[in-house]
Amino acid sequence: MLNKELSHFAESSKSGTQVSKFLITTYMDKEEDEPSIEIEVPAEVQGPSSSGPMTLSILKKAQTAAMNKISGVRKLRAPSHDGSIPEYGVNCAREIAVHMNRLDDWGPDVFKIDDLSKNHSLTVITFSLFKQRNLFKLFEIHQSTLVTYLLNLEHHYRNNHYHNFIHAADVAQSMHVLLMSPVLSDVFTDLEVLAAIFAGAVHDVDHPGFTNQYLINSNNELAIMYNDESVLEQHHLAVAFKLLQDGNCDFLANLSRKQRLQFRKIVIDMVLATDMSKHMSLLADLKTMVEAKKVAGNNIIVLDKYNDKIQVLQSMIHLADLSNPTKPIELYQQWNQRIMEEYWRQGDKEKELGLEISPMCDRGNVTIEKSQVGFIDYIVHPLYETWADLVYPDAQNILDQLEENREWYQSRIPEEPDTARTVTEEDEHK
Repeated sequence: MLNKELSHFAESSKSGTQVSKFLITTYMDKEEDEPSIEIEVPAEVQGPSSSGPMTLSILKKAQTAAMNKISGVRKLRAPSHDGSIPEYGVNCAREIAVHMNRLDDWGPDVFKIDDLSKNHSLTVITFSLFKQRNLFKLFEIHQSTLVTYLLNLEHHYRNNHYHNFIHAADVAQSMHVLLMSPVLSDVFTDLEVLAAIFAGAVHDVDHPGFTNQYLINSNNELAIMYNDESVLEQHHLAVAFKLLQDGNCDFLANLSRKQRLQFRKIVIDMVLATDMSKHMSLLADLKTMVEAKKVAGNNIIVLDKYNDKIQVLQSMIHLADLSNPTKPIELYQQWNQRIMEEYWRQGDKEKELGLEISPMCDRGNVTIEKSQVGFIDYIVHPLYETWADLVYPDAQNILDQLEENREWYQSRIPEEPDTARTVTEEDEHK
């Protein structure tokens, strides 16, 4: 159905074609949409023979080397605190309190929080959420150990325009607000809440600033290591849990073995759901849950089984990961500028390697305003509309902001030739 709708959108203009290609390749599972994909391997990643791609033996060596060491994990840095732990985990400017008092709101200014915490937004937000939710006491977590872990987690986020620790802080905070929905009160255990906040914080650690498809097309060692399946998401999980193995970072030391295994399973299931190609299946599951709630005829969500609970948690982290268009327009604009710059840098690299430039990654062939309207209409709005039905009336303000933002971008779409109309007019003259 989405494929059909996007084909109509593509017919409207050249930029519409670009947007529809991007949405299909990013948010639809390849197995459902593309029976086969032929990839031309650039010369840079071919083997010494001019007759073909890298030999199997070289591929096997690369895979063995990748397995021996988790790429991206670096030497741990010492924590930057001395003695007693500051109110927000690290020393911050006094003015930060105004913004930290808004952590229960949808859309606090995470960029301002990052400035006032001296680039430690992920640490101060996650630390504060643990404190507010009483997780330190519930799980006997040492504050200094959590701070050490968070500082090293930040250190392992790369300096990307978009996929950085500020984005992770934003997702963790958004998860917190989604968990506060009255309809979901008493649904999740304390351990599930702990895992959900943690999953938001770690979900993009060591992101290289390129998409899964780019890593696959360029024969990146991560794609080899994870067999082209949710490459980035599996890597984020590996790095996050590898950091926990250091004794100075293991803030879960006082959990029982059973609790640790449960925690790990929840986090893995949630972070794997941030693979955007899973969007359609997550949306379908959410719609099924809404229908079940309507049939029950009450406003209570009953989640007795793990599969039911994890479906909601997976939907929540997906919502949080796609929450930029639902935030105040000033924040949305900044996030949008950042993701576009990251896409364009990928396009520059693809051009350099002789790869086909991915949709939305060509600097000279993107209408940003139209792309955002298409993104909202076909991806974000259906997702948030379904969520709003599930937790009604709690998310109506989020939906309202999303619709306002959509109109803001719609009103700024530059005029361009209507390709469909031009073809019709030409046909009439034949």
